[in-house]
Amino acid sequence: MNLLSIFSFNLLSEDLLLFSSILIFVAVMVSKLGSKVGVPSLFLFLLVGMAAGEDGLGLQFDEYEIAESIGHFAMTIILFTAGLQTSMEETKPVFKKGVLLSSLGVLLTVTLTGFFIYFVFGGSAGITLIACFLLASIMGSTDSASVFSVLRSKKLHLRENLGELLELESGSNDPMALTLTVISVKLITTPGIQDESGAVVLSAALIVLALQVVVGILVGVGVGFAAKSILNKIELPNFALYSVLMLSIGFFANGVSSLLHGNGLLSLYIAAIIIGNKVKLPRRKEVISFFDGITWLMQLVMFLMLGLLANPSDMPSIILPALLIGAFLMFVARPLSIFICLLPFRGLTTRAKLFTSWVGLKGAGPILFALCPVVAGVDRGDDMFNMVFVITLFSLLVQGSSIPAAARALKLCYDEDPNVETFGMDLPEEMGMLRDHTVTEADVEFAPTLREMGLPHGIRVVMVRRENKFLVPHGSMKLQAGDHLVIVMGESDD
Repeated sequence: MNLLSIFSFNLLSEDLLLFSSILIFVAVMVSKLGSKVGVPSLFLFLLVGMAAGEDGLGLQFDEYEIAESIGHFAMTIILFTAGLQTSMEETKPVFKKGVLLSSLGVLLTVTLTGFFIYFVFGGSAGITLIACFLLASIMGSTDSASVFSVLRSKKLHLRENLGELLELESGSNDPMALTLTVISVKLITTPGIQDESGAVVLSAALIVLALQVVVGILVGVGVGFAAKSILNKIELPNFALYSVLMLSIGFFANGVSSLLHGNGLLSLYIAAIIIGNKVKLPRRKEVISFFDGITWLMQLVMFLMLGLLANPSDMPSIILPALLIGAFLMFVARPLSIFICLLPFRGLTTRAKLFTSWVGLKGAGPILFALCPVVAGVDRGDDMFNMVFVITLFSLLVQGSSIPAAARALKLCYDEDPNVETFGMDLPEEMGMLRDHTVTEADVEFAPTLREMGLPHGIRVVMVRRENKFLVPHGSMKLQAGDHLVIVMGESDD
């Protein structure tokens, strides 16, 4: 008898709120410890879920269909918030790069990983090529929640517009990975389809992929601009109602697109970008704060729930294959796809490409997608779920905890806590923080002018002191080592 069986509860019982509140409280407290030791909070959320699960305290939760529904709901809110906070002006310099990475980059990563799984594990274990591509598709994207959490919690101010590129890529590549996952599941579960020729199967897959993407884009653009017309004209008595209305519009875009066989997550993300950039919201800062709070709640719920589903006792047999596949993704598949996709962009340094390759964090997205084959009854679907779970933990621990160190080693981030020298200037608190940055030789090497510095969103240079002279900054100003830049860090109105 399990000594912990006295703590065994059913999470679908009437005590759901009590147990959920305890888990969330513990997860939030543990995340504070993680920030001190450099471990990503989302990694700890998964561990808390596992510790409370059937192999730990005995909390019973094996409802995969319910978990998939809750996870998809949480993912829509996370992606909607990501789109809402995406500045079109800031992402304009990296838009082509981001779109290429989130489409062709995912396809290349899946292709390379799928063939690796097949040639290393498929032949000897009797696993079909389509099944190998299904597993690769599940892990094809970087997780937006993980990337946003690490970049923003560590307050990394990255050079070469890398922050905007990484957030755009991670926010927009989940739809492609989900589409490839759904297509692979359909090919496996549809009777007789695997008896067809490779050309027929490939043609069917490409048609479904094109339909998903085209319908997803059209619905997203249509709903986004319709929402702009409504929100710019309507006056509501309470600013909180704007948040609720915007969220309902996001759900609507997702639902309509899915009904038309399009990609709902892509539609929702595009609609959110349009709303975030084209709608003049009253008390915008409070609205964004609302979405930040609800997004953190959704991340907590999703990671804890997925942790509860995982049973460590089922994992020993798949740990070694999972780590090998995770290492291939981390050191081969993603770097190759990144360098191939960014080959046309000569302005991006090799160091920037290496760092982009390293920020390929897995998270709740891949684990959520791994529920698709389980719910669909795919053969060995449970093993796929467990492998993806192990790979995600591996990625969060190795990549997630080393991102700040990698950025510093590659000289791609500005000082996190620069010495303050404000030359007697002062600002009201609501306008932001006043900071000073001393230009280094590395700054001049990577960005000889102010325009080329690619300062993050919300940061502006208001004055330059060179020796005993005070200069008015402009984009084409040539920087010199030793220049002092007075920087305002705060919310921007664009």
